[in-house]
Amino acid sequence: MRLVRSVADLRALLKPLWNEGKRIGFVPTMGYLHEGHAALVRQSASRCDVTVVSIFVNPTQFAPNEDFAKYPRDLERDQALCLEAGADVLFLPEVAEMYPTGFQTHVEPGRLAEPLCGAFRPGHFRGVATVVAKLLAMVQPDLAFFGQKDFQQTVVVRRMVRDLNLPVDVVVIPTIREEDGLAMSSRNSYLSDDERERARCLSQGLFAAEEAFRHGERDPEQITTLARQAMAGADRLQYLELVDAQTLEPIQGPLDRTAALCVAAYVGATRLIDNVVLAPTVGEAGLNVSLSPTHGD
Repeated sequence: MRLVRSVADLRALLKPLWNEGKRIGFVPTMGYLHEGHAALVRQSASRCDVTVVSIFVNPTQFAPNEDFAKYPRDLERDQALCLEAGADVLFLPEVAEMYPTGFQTHVEPGRLAEPLCGAFRPGHFRGVATVVAKLLAMVQPDLAFFGQKDFQQTVVVRRMVRDLNLPVDVVVIPTIREEDGLAMSSRNSYLSDDERERARCLSQGLFAAEEAFRHGERDPEQITTLARQAMAGADRLQYLELVDAQTLEPIQGPLDRTAALCVAAYVGATRLIDNVVLAPTVGEAGLNVSLSPTHGD
């Protein structure tokens, strides 16, 4: 596995691979990697000739009162995980490499960035869209891999790729969970033992709603109420919303199209997010949303 820190070195390494028509896979991360990230890397390694992983804690997606300074970092552990999962190139840029002096161009993601996390983290998805666009321009991958846990992020990135005609297929991999159901997250490391136990209620609530949906429940209020009741162990629900999986608009009336039930909650001082996708059968809805879209969709 090759380690590179500059854009120039990355391009010099990838240029002959581009010229040879090698299939490039890309997994952008902020480090402190876990099995969820490893699943993305393995998926890329199985589908591509070369897999590039980036580790960059992006300051522009953190608000001043958020956890940029204390965001967990463990480069040695990350390198070992990437190597074992099948990465070929590890890109480790510094902030000055990504945002050189005088940087002033940003990607504005539009309405998709306004609800859910966007309502509570102003500017977050502007930072996400900008850094992802830059990384895609640097790596020029054929496939880019993202996790479903960050559902709104995947929707924003898909829209950006489509709107800007970026020649990359965005592949979304189902959320990887701990044995007890908790969605894997780098921020889980912040949780105390008691908080870790209570955090299970988030996935339990989502699974209860999902089970009701599988048994025919289509009333958005009933679905969200079931989830909310099971999430009593959280200290505070920031939001729990059932939204259209493409537009992120709240579902009104009976659920007859693919939707995402999304939650953000605080357990102790730690903010956690999770979701489940609820997809009606083809007989119920004429079109279902794939979570593994291409730039041609």
